[in-house]
This record gives sequence, structure tokens and C-alpha cells, in this order.
Amino acid sequence: MSAVNGGVRMRQALPAWLALALAVLAGVASAAQSAANAELGERVGSAALAGVVNNVGGMAVLLAGLLVMPSMRAGLAALRGARLPWWVYLGGLGGAVIVLVGAYVVPVLGVAVFTIAQVTGNNVGGLAVDRAGLSPVGRLALNVPRVGGALLGVLAVALAQVGRPVGDIAVGAVLLSIGGGVAVALQAALNGRVAAAAGAGAGTVINFAVSTPAVVAVAAAVGAFRGLSSVAWPTDWYLYVGGLLGIGIVVVLQFGVRSVGVLRTGLAVVAGQLGGALLLDTLLPGGAGMGLPVLAGALLTLVAVLVSGRVGRTALESESATSGTLGR
Repeated sequence: MSAVNGGVRMRQALPAWLALALAVLAGVASAAQSAANAELGERVGSAALAGVVNNVGGMAVLLAGLLVMPSMRAGLAALRGARLPWWVYLGGLGGAVIVLVGAYVVPVLGVAVFTIAQVTGNNVGGLAVDRAGLSPVGRLALNVPRVGGALLGVLAVALAQVGRPVGDIAVGAVLLSIGGGVAVALQAALNGRVAAAAGAGAGTVINFAVSTPAVVAVAAAVGAFRGLSSVAWPTDWYLYVGGLLGIGIVVVLQFGVRSVGVLRTGLAVVAGQLGGALLLDTLLPGGAGMGLPVLAGALLTLVAVLVSGRVGRTALESESATSGTLGR
């Protein structure tokens, strides 16, 4: 069963509860991905080089998938007749932007301030792209529950950062972090539109095909490939799963934005990220253990997901019906 929305022929969306549950799991996977990439970057001496390994690894898995899965090839072929505007295919740049911004900003602001600023940008971006109807779910009202949920999500993340070190509060770095969060929201919305037209497999391939060259170019620009032949690559297998986890995350986000929009999907992912970080800190050797601020932040983010969804289904469908000409 399918429906036409904003010039995109949509497949049946997942139930909201299932889409949100999967988004939380994607957040847990994102926490694991970040931990693996951070450790790999530390061991090879370059966060940018770790980002290249992440993206190239993911792209290699997807190319193998194209060889053995006819459905992925059919999805890419279907894009030729989808008549999507060219800018819809640029969602992968959002991932490249946040990699670049994070590499530059975290040493200045510290992880805590960067995380708060990035989530702020993601929530603001989620509200904006949902209101503009950029995601395949259509236009969603800018109402009190959604704005309140976005603010509550920022408060939850701020609470989870209590006790973490803070770097220099540079206005430019904070604004870059917020901009990176907006870019991630746009990434989710645009990838969702591609997936609505041709399936999640095609949307994921397009995402990595756009983001990988951008990440490689950034790494080259900052000199990450200098002395590459002398890099001592670690042999721990788990340091190289970032790309595979990234594929799963991108796929889940595409389903999420088609069901509940960018804002609520993003909030659910943040809840999973906080819960995943807490789990890693508790289980891994040398971890910080159970952190009450992180636990409280994760639970408060789940409350934000519920609050932001306090809008009638009829109102949502009415907003979606008015989005008709976008993307034609």
C-alpha cells in the first residue's frame, strides 16, 4: 500500500511506536559507533582518518549488498523515474558536516557543550524541516507540544552532561555545533524522501555515496593522509564496525522520519544515545560506571518524545494533505 505525498510515492509507514523503538535502538548503535570511531581515531592519531575508515567501510558493505541484492539495484533504478529535485540527494552531506564540525569543535568546547549545542541545532532543525514538509511524513504543526518537547530534549541533554569538563565557550564554535545539528536534521529529512521514493536500501546507498567523498576530501584537506604508510593499524575487530553500524542507523532513521517526522525521530535517537553511553560506561572495562545525570537525561528525553507527540492524528493528516506540491 502506498500514498502520494509532496510528489513522492510513499510505501506504508511503520506504526509510530515501532518507528520510535527502532530509533532508540539506532541511538544505542550510534553511541557504540562513536565509541569505536573515537578509540580508532585515538590509536591512529587522527579523528578524520577514523571517519574515512567509517565511511569507506560502510560504502564497501553497501557495494557488496548491491551485488547480491536485486531489491537494492531495483530501488536505485526506480529513482530515475521518481523525478525528485536534485537537492534531495544531498542528505549525506549532513553526515560529513557533523564529522568535520565535531573534529574541530570538540577540542575547543569539550564533549559536553558540543553535545548540548548539536542537539539544540538538531531539535531546531527538526522543528523547521517538519514544518516545511521536507520529510516524507508531510508538514507537521509548530505547536506547543512539539516546541515543548524540543526544549525538554535540550534540557535532558544538558542534564546528562553534568560533571563533564567544559572547554572554552567560544561563540563561533557553539554556532558551528548548532549548525552541525541542523545539518543532521536535514540529512534525516532528505534521506527519508529518497527512501520513500525508492526504498531504504537506495536511500542508504545515496547517503554514503554523497558523504564518503566529502569525508575523504575533508580528511585530505586537514592532512590526515600524511604518513599513512607508517600508521600502526590496531587489530581489534570492534574498532572497524562503525560503517556497518552507520548503515543500520541511516536505514532506521529513514523509517523513523516517514512515520513520526524528524523531530521525534531525533529525540528518540538521543534517548538511545544517552542510554547506550550509560550502558557502555557500566559494562566496559575502565568505564565511568552508572551515571545518574546520564540516566536522568535519558529518561527525560523519552518524556520529551512523548510530549512532542501530543498532537492528534487527524491534525497530522490534515497538515500532510496540504503539503502536496513540495518537491514536484
